Amino acid sequence: MRARLRELGFSIGRFPVGVHNAITDVSGVRVGHTTLIEGEGPLKVGDGPVRTGVTAVLPNSDVFVNRVIAGGFVLNGAGEVSGITQVQEWGLLETPILLTSTMAVGKVSDAAVKWMTKKWPTIGTKDDVVIPLVGECDDSWLNDAVGRHVRSEHVYRAIEHAAGGRVPEGSVGAGTGLITCDFKAGIGTSSRRVAVEGDHYTVGVLVQSNFGIMRSLRVDGAPVGEVLEPSFAQPRRERNAGSIIAVIATDTPLLSSQLVRLCKRAALGIGRTGSFAAHGSGEIVVGFSTANKVPRETTKMTAAVNVLLDEACDPLYEAVVECTEEAIVNALCMSDEMRGQSGHLAPALPLDRLSDILRRYRDAFGTHRAE
Repeated sequence: MRARLRELGFSIGRFPVGVHNAITDVSGVRVGHTTLIEGEGPLKVGDGPVRTGVTAVLPNSDVFVNRVIAGGFVLNGAGEVSGITQVQEWGLLETPILLTSTMAVGKVSDAAVKWMTKKWPTIGTKDDVVIPLVGECDDSWLNDAVGRHVRSEHVYRAIEHAAGGRVPEGSVGAGTGLITCDFKAGIGTSSRRVAVEGDHYTVGVLVQSNFGIMRSLRVDGAPVGEVLEPSFAQPRRERNAGSIIAVIATDTPLLSSQLVRLCKRAALGIGRTGSFAAHGSGEIVVGFSTANKVPRETTKMTAAVNVLLDEACDPLYEAVVECTEEAIVNALCMSDEMRGQSGHLAPALPLDRLSDILRRYRDAFGTHRAE
């Protein structure tokens, strides 16, 4: 039985979490997955095995019409979020955010265009064309990536089944075939509640996690990977391939430039778990705020927005580091062992040994508060 970090009795950081400890604790945000697991053993390229999928993050139910303020940050560019240049230029998000396998980015983007033009028929005629945001990680250690098994209906399903509440984690959706620090990983999420000058805000992070080597893995400072590595001798990825895409949502009223700064802090959370942004590993972060809507149709060419002052942002920066680290750990904790392409095996992070390491570290240094 897999369990999230807090279900094991451990926590990261000082801020309280939201009701679901998920990105969906930000009101209106929804997440959907399509998970594809088919075939066993070595097969001809193009025939499987299939260990991949699609994950959709929706800022609201009408994002093309009621755009949200957004930003992004690239720590290492050996990865892709197609459409991020427009987000960085305009400071606006007007499409769902979709995550998938590296080799499926084009197919997912095409499907997103088809879905959006059906929902909003004025796209490309009365209104502008769209450039969907599609992020990727390389799942080819376990998945027949060259076969490009993701189809349009899988994208539609992820978007249309997106929901609030608890988010399925681990080997689901775009995380199905992913590995982190040589353990099976995938999708993870976490949230924090932050008080700023008497007002309360929520920050949530969802990660598609696929980076790192075992000896680098740390959980809230504990050298988990160094302790575990001698027990795991099975073949691993020969190079530090992978990447991580992080999606930040918040109901804090922030400008695009402030969201870029928030995205930069998420990179600190990635580093805390053991990433050094290796040459072949892309670390890309996208963030958006639901606090202000920028309507596509308006009778005047101005829009009023609320903005939190820069001087008040420090608690948000701290919270997003906590969220990002815990989201990555949750992706590891919730993933079962998986065998895939060429018989490659990705072992599950052993939760009993993780708990033992964290207890011993807590006893020695007073960290990892149980909740």
